[in-house]
Amino acid sequence: MPREAPTLAPVPLDEDEVRKRRMPRWAWVVGVLVVAALVVFWRVRAARQADVITYETTPAEARKLMAKVTATGTVAALVTVQVGSQVSGRIQELFVDYNSQVKKGQVIARIDPQLVQAALDRAKANMMAARANLQKARVNADVAKKQAARSKELRAQQFISQSELETAESAAASGQAEVTAAEGSVAQAQAALNEAEVNLKYTTIVSPTDGIVISRSVDVGQTVAASLQAPVLFTIAEDLRKMQINTSVSEADVGKLQPGMKASFTVDAYPGENFQGVIRQIRNEAITVQNVVTYLAILDVPNPELKLKPGMTANVTIVTQEKDQALSVPNTALRFRPAPPPGAPAQPVPPATKGTRTVYVLRRQEGEKPQPAAVSVRTGMTDGTYTEVVEGELKAGDRVITAANSPAGSTPPPSTPAGASPLGGGGGGRGGGGGMRRGGF
Repeated sequence: MPREAPTLAPVPLDEDEVRKRRMPRWAWVVGVLVVAALVVFWRVRAARQADVITYETTPAEARKLMAKVTATGTVAALVTVQVGSQVSGRIQELFVDYNSQVKKGQVIARIDPQLVQAALDRAKANMMAARANLQKARVNADVAKKQAARSKELRAQQFISQSELETAESAAASGQAEVTAAEGSVAQAQAALNEAEVNLKYTTIVSPTDGIVISRSVDVGQTVAASLQAPVLFTIAEDLRKMQINTSVSEADVGKLQPGMKASFTVDAYPGENFQGVIRQIRNEAITVQNVVTYLAILDVPNPELKLKPGMTANVTIVTQEKDQALSVPNTALRFRPAPPPGAPAQPVPPATKGTRTVYVLRRQEGEKPQPAAVSVRTGMTDGTYTEVVEGELKAGDRVITAANSPAGSTPPPSTPAGASPLGGGGGGRGGGGGMRRGGF
């Protein structure tokens, strides 16, 4: 059987040892006082720091500004021709395929001409019959005319009655009418013959222009029907070295565009590569999709290396305004409004006249800490992040306030002052960064 572990009995302590290990009462009191002092110290320090508001500033400086309009469009060939068929029939031969280079007048397909040839032969037979009927009518009309002339002479000699003369003259007139009708039949047969000959020519499909085949819709043996409209057999792009972009521009931006403006764009096939173009036309037709109104802007684009292909999606950027040295401030500075001290009522925003905005500059008074000072400025163009300052007391180097770190971490967003444009004067600023103050945009 296993042996059991021996049990150790606790060793009793004497009274002197217990008295030495017991903490004195005064030590507990000192510890509590130290902890209380630390708590009071940190609370006082936090309260002092809470009364301090720090500001984030940015210097007003001259910089290059560009106002842009962005849009999305589709790359297309400058001239695209759809080649169809004016006659129905079965595709007998195809002479071109996708990406084939073609010349004007080149045969690109042929429709089986048997049915059209049969119609042509029938038209020729009808023509022969019509000519024969015309000849017969002319002979009959000539006989009737001579008979009427003889009857007239006999009537003059009183050998026949007046009624016989009138009958002969009526037969002559009727013969002439039959000649006229036969001539009409010949003209109709000739028209049908011409139509059959033209249809026979249309069985041979030729290219109407120089270019490249970008699509083919039929195969050999397929039957095309041209009863209601001409079916499209091929699509030919005239010259892929000259392309265009059909760009949809929103109604808010179309007023900023003019023909002749330069544009740049990118396509997903060549990331990081910028292509250039020029606005050729801004169409007046409004296109409404889901209550969004857009207008079509056409851009001419050179394509010497044939990198761009029809149907590519282009992300277009059009520069509408550009200035090299424009005194500008961040858009966050135009939105900033200072918060009142803790417990104090909100201060009213200084009224701004029409076309002006208010920015706050951190300025130091004698013997005081730097405080926000309101400055009225007139703004110009914007690139969405920075806005030009056209007039006002703001100078280059002044530090405009963009945000404040208040005791609560942020300040409540005041409303936009009356008379101030939420877009900053001269343009459609669409961004402007993320400041803590949102009193404008």
